[in-house]
Amino acid sequence: MSTRKPPKGQKSNFSSSRRKSGPARGKSASSDTDYSARDSWLYGDHAVIAALKNPKRKIRQLVLTKPKMENLSTDDRSLVEDFDAYEILQSEQLGALLPDNAIHQGIALRANPLHTYDIEDIPSLITEQKTPSVAILDQVTDPHNVGAILRSAAAFGICAVIIPDRHSPPITGVLARAASGAVETVPLIRVNNLARALDKLADYGFWRIGMDGTAKQELDTALRGADKVALILGSEGKGLRRLTEEKCDLMGKLPISSSIESLNVSNAAAIAFYEMARRS
Repeated sequence: MSTRKPPKGQKSNFSSSRRKSGPARGKSASSDTDYSARDSWLYGDHAVIAALKNPKRKIRQLVLTKPKMENLSTDDRSLVEDFDAYEILQSEQLGALLPDNAIHQGIALRANPLHTYDIEDIPSLITEQKTPSVAILDQVTDPHNVGAILRSAAAFGICAVIIPDRHSPPITGVLARAASGAVETVPLIRVNNLARALDKLADYGFWRIGMDGTAKQELDTALRGADKVALILGSEGKGLRRLTEEKCDLMGKLPISSSIESLNVSNAAAIAFYEMARRS
């Protein structure tokens, strides 16, 4: 259990008597290397164009339809033409390369994975931030939610998103499309042990603030006086696991109406990230 003192003027509202049963043990989620070839494609305008703009991306294959090529902006067409080996396909041919019902918008690519970051990279990732923030997702398994959270992280200057290697989705086309290009700009750090990663963040000077609808104080109150913030969001329904919650220095909640119990985790993350961005 955390024994750190809260920032000046704050009270920790963590109670050792508060417990939540952890999720049942089961088959772990797939890692980045354990999914089909069709899942390795990135598709959709934002995901593909962001990958083409990323100098750290090594593109292996780029395909698009003739109508898509004709309707690209001048700048985006230049990006495509810079990749000499792009292929023009019929929409049905392109769709056959991708997962069923993928909304590809007439463009897709395959690329090598991005550079893998570790928790030890956090100090170098936050050097230019006056009030740096990172987000931790505790077993958020839906790729649409993780992608949407990455998109909000990019919008509000979150330095990195940290996820456990197990029970978290790989970077597939579904996740990348939901992220709307943010996969290329926000470091996604996978860790084997989330509790140890939270300890490391404390060593780096971060205040670990867990989100919980039953918290005694609202998030804006919990944030006062905290320069470095690690915001922790749990899975929908189960919330934060017991050990994760015990690592939190403070707990906070969003001031939502009593007429609804909770928000989707990606919506809650977007509001929380905005609140964190206001600190600077």
